[in-house]
Amino acid sequence: MTTPEDHTLLRRAIALAATAREGGDPPFGSLLAAPDGTVLAEAHNTTRTDRDITAHPELKLARWAASELDPATAAETTMYTSCQPCGMCEAVIQQAGLRRVVFALSNDQLLDIRPGSGRLPVPQDGPALLDEVRAVVEGYYR
Repeated sequence: MTTPEDHTLLRRAIALAATAREGGDPPFGSLLAAPDGTVLAEAHNTTRTDRDITAHPELKLARWAASELDPATAAETTMYTSCQPCGMCEAVIQQAGLRRVVFALSNDQLLDIRPGSGRLPVPQDGPALLDEVRAVVEGYYR
């Protein structure tokens, strides 16, 4: 459930998305906020201007949070983003220890606005060589 305070911060994320669009990048923006609503960091998409397919604002902010926030602070921090994070960004958000994301536009709604933008699945073959890889991985996560 979102609150009026959430809406204020989402509007800032939408403004950051507009900044990205004005700069020639895809229109996505995000920010991190402390529990009291203080904005800790902001980012917008720069995938085109940086020529970096990973320059999503959510990924930039999760990377920042992982290096700049202690785990307890990260867990209390909320990410506000103009669009629901993609799978890549969601995984990084989880790894950074962020525990709440508030978004304005869902991925399904984005596909309705931008028809034909769905990605084709990349063929994957596996698992294979399980015993060999298990010897490398086993024990690391204990």
